[in-house]
Amino acid sequence: MHETFDAIIIGSGISGSWAAKEFTEKGLKTLLIERGRMVKHIEDYPTAFLDPWELPHANAKTEDDLTKNPLISKHYQFNEATKHFYIQDGDQEYIQEKPFDWIRGYQLGGKSLLWARQTQRWSDFEFNAPKRFGYGIDWPIRYTDVAPWYTHVEKFIGISGKKDGIENMPDCEVVGSFEMNAVEQYISKNIATNYNDRKAIIGRSANLAEITDTQIHQGRSKCMARSLCERGCPFGGYFSANASTIPYALKTGNLTILTDSIVESISYNDTTKRATGVRIIHIHSGKRQEINARIIFLNASTLNSNLILLNSRSSRFPNGLGNDNGTLGKYIVFHNYRGKISADFPGFEDSYYYGRRPTQVFIPAFKNINFPSNSFLGSYLIAFSANRDNWKGMNKDGVGAAYKDSLLEPGAWKVSMMMQGEVIPSIHNHVRISQDKDKYGLPKLITSVGYTENDVTMMRDFFTEGTEMLKSSNCENIKTLDQHELFNRQPGLEVHEMGGVRMGNDPQQSMLNAYNQVHACRNVFVTDGACMISAGNQNPSLTFMALTARAANYAIQALKDHTL
Repeated sequence: MHETFDAIIIGSGISGSWAAKEFTEKGLKTLLIERGRMVKHIEDYPTAFLDPWELPHANAKTEDDLTKNPLISKHYQFNEATKHFYIQDGDQEYIQEKPFDWIRGYQLGGKSLLWARQTQRWSDFEFNAPKRFGYGIDWPIRYTDVAPWYTHVEKFIGISGKKDGIENMPDCEVVGSFEMNAVEQYISKNIATNYNDRKAIIGRSANLAEITDTQIHQGRSKCMARSLCERGCPFGGYFSANASTIPYALKTGNLTILTDSIVESISYNDTTKRATGVRIIHIHSGKRQEINARIIFLNASTLNSNLILLNSRSSRFPNGLGNDNGTLGKYIVFHNYRGKISADFPGFEDSYYYGRRPTQVFIPAFKNINFPSNSFLGSYLIAFSANRDNWKGMNKDGVGAAYKDSLLEPGAWKVSMMMQGEVIPSIHNHVRISQDKDKYGLPKLITSVGYTENDVTMMRDFFTEGTEMLKSSNCENIKTLDQHELFNRQPGLEVHEMGGVRMGNDPQQSMLNAYNQVHACRNVFVTDGACMISAGNQNPSLTFMALTARAANYAIQALKDHTL
């Protein structure tokens, strides 16, 4: 650790591991710093093959979990088989000025072990939207800037899906596809018949429905449709940093991994006007250390990246590294998941499905795309799935052989529909640091992020459109549900927070340029969700990976040209 690295990457998850792959592949000596523990592919997936009856509490959340971790245990993936991939609430305390559920997983690979794996490209509709509709600064890039990097990432990680020809959700490089079941096909055909502004498609997912030599070379195999992804996949059937990018980078011999180490701040030299390295705290010993590098890539996850920059204060940057304009920590965005619809679907009792498909049916956004809505800003996509009820939901009483046999019979079809809506950037949605310190002596993050009336209006529009589509598809007993009102669902649980270190053309209004460089400190790059200007409606992880690969290759060339 006394050497100077070519690159230091802070964070080992989806975006950080991509930076590691790109740098090491091109010969850069790279240090990857992870706050959490070491997790090795296959070796450290202790519950991957366990059935519910093999777990002490049948995979349920225990009273102890709920008492000690009331926040982190809210996440839908948290259970007895996955809780070792989440932090304990006390590991990193923060202050909620407005209710915000900050979901974190600190280990090598980060939340790439827990993500939902849905992968959709942005289009120019999303890159143009803030300027077009007047709700944010203009993006400094367009789809053509990122398209080749989407391709670069997709071919490496493996994407399932189809070529759908939808302008505002451009086609991915796909290999194989999962299929809709009979009821989903029926509803999708009905939507196509009744509407000319929307189309239902099978989801695009980073699960290997088929496999290419690229993934075989990584030691991965096809998805087994077990729907146990969040436990870590020993088959490498979905993309995670642990199964793919990190082992790939290690094989180059150019990667050093440092776990159990918190990055306190990025150090800055007033004379050279460059960052010199990072200051870290070794978790187990409490020892502080400074490590130097020529390039710093900040990929600690959105809110942690904001926190590190805010805490990187110096005489040149008293309010945080690069924060000359005061925008650091502001304009936090996320996705609106409040709305949900359920319905019954009569018929098709002779149809079933095989396996536990790792994706849903998606309806790409159709509002505020070609024509503006008069009632709300932003766009939303819809996802739905149809399944047959099973013994868990039938509430049957009885005893004996006949009763047991009846539990094996599938029940009626149920349809579930959800929204994923774009939350509009607002200066009021922000994070900042407190004078209060956590157990490591670091300032606690204050979150002041919440819903607005625009989010409520968008949800109501989803209720209207979704109900109409299901009703015209012969669904019955249609019910709408505001998860915030009924279940107190707060922002953060979707784990799609973005912004605070936004890109832009104007250094007076943004922190980063078109290549994710900090305007005022050009050897520091931020390529995780913190860099986003707006949220779009698509799942964001694919865009984080593409932006990271693009910025890393730009930085590599800049090093060669001696322009950093």
